[in-house]
Amino acid sequence: MATILSRTLNRLRYVNQNLIQWRSSMHSPPVSETTSHRALPLLQSVVPLGLGIQSSAVYQRCLFSSSAATVNPENQTSKSSGDAKSGNGKHSGGSQDSSDAGKPVRGGPISWLSFLLLVATGAGVIFYYDKEKKQHIEEINNASKAVKEGPSAGKAAIGGPFNLINHEGKHVTEKNFLGKWTLIYFGFTHCPDICPDELQKLAAAVDKIKEKEGFEIIPLFISVDPERDNVEQVGEYVKEFHPKLVGLTGTLDEIRNVARAYRVYYMKTAEEDSDYLVDHSIVMYLMGPDMDFVKFFGKNNDVDSLTDGVIKEIKRYKK
Repeated sequence: MATILSRTLNRLRYVNQNLIQWRSSMHSPPVSETTSHRALPLLQSVVPLGLGIQSSAVYQRCLFSSSAATVNPENQTSKSSGDAKSGNGKHSGGSQDSSDAGKPVRGGPISWLSFLLLVATGAGVIFYYDKEKKQHIEEINNASKAVKEGPSAGKAAIGGPFNLINHEGKHVTEKNFLGKWTLIYFGFTHCPDICPDELQKLAAAVDKIKEKEGFEIIPLFISVDPERDNVEQVGEYVKEFHPKLVGLTGTLDEIRNVARAYRVYYMKTAEEDSDYLVDHSIVMYLMGPDMDFVKFFGKNNDVDSLTDGVIKEIKRYKK
């Protein structure tokens, strides 16, 4: 038995030496499965059958584990160097990636966010400009309305006490007209065209105001030509326009005072014998029930605008 074991060990050493020499000559990766198959018959020839299959398998595992441990150091070195290189490559690649990550990424000239911000800013500017423009136009309109309304912002220094004679020869003052709305026109009976036109307009407006709203208006005619317009002359003149038209005249001083109180301009023109004209203001004054000035109407107002203007002022006064 001892002899058999010693022979078997010698043969195994021989086989092992042959395997080592064969592997070193091949310069290939670790023993593959093909090599194991080639070595298996050799093992079977060396190991007696009496030892059985189990001992052969155990030795085979020991043989291949030792052979795997003794793999060509050059291959290991090359592999480790390759791994090191690949590791360095990965490291350098990682450092390059990190360096690339640190660098700012340059995109397009306009991003979506900047585009949306630009659109929103532009819309806001347009909205603000449009709002300011509308507000400015509204302020202008309000200012123009305030200027047109004029007297509503405050009472002008127009009007005052007077003492005159009516077309019936009675002395009258401003107190005789308290509690009534009056329209006053300054003119003269020898006026060729303007005064008749204005008095006809005045008479028509008085009737339309009465018809539309039922407001009673007293029309007054004050002469600025006291030298020729006496009581009889004025009486005959006012009958031609309206039955309620009141004609007033007076002395030179009395007419001068009342004209000054109502800011009326008048002046005689060049005389030709006894026939002359009087240049004067062409204005109608609306006076309230307390004989305070309310509004004036010029020559540019026709019957309708005069009617509507008087009605508007009366309604405003009654509010």
